[in-house]
Amino acid sequence: MNRKVLVAYGTTNGSTARIAETVAAVLRKEGTTVDTAPAASVDDVTPYDAVVIGGALYAGRWHKDARRFVRRHRRALSERPVWLFSSGPLDPSASERDIPPVPGVRRVMAWIDAQEHVTFGGCLEEGADGFVARMILRNGKGGDFRDFPAIERWAARVAREIGAPVKT
Repeated sequence: MNRKVLVAYGTTNGSTARIAETVAAVLRKEGTTVDTAPAASVDDVTPYDAVVIGGALYAGRWHKDARRFVRRHRRALSERPVWLFSSGPLDPSASERDIPPVPGVRRVMAWIDAQEHVTFGGCLEEGADGFVARMILRNGKGGDFRDFPAIERWAARVAREIGAPVKT
């Protein structure tokens, strides 16, 4: 059965959007119909059989658009399977070990009975918006720590759990 999935995300500089697009591409390859959208632009989640929500992490908090998305659609989200991801650590830690969700994401998981949460490495490169981002870059702490093979493996597993036909 072909399932319709929404991949919504909160991002400031586009790094989390790229992860969301990668997740969506894998879901499509696995036979799922997928829409991707910035979380702030989604008006209705009821047409979707499942939802994946991603948010960048800033100072230990999930991106405001992802948080607001969950609050706005809490009831509908609790009626369908939901997977969550965060992007953020600006080091290789997310590729080396499981990083638990930040407290706000743990609360979200309980509110909507989410299936799972995973944290992926983040990306902060020259030209990023925001005072804090510029300070981090000035201190030499930026870089791209996204692990796209790990993101693709996770998305393929999500596709199987959604019930999409898996192509071999």
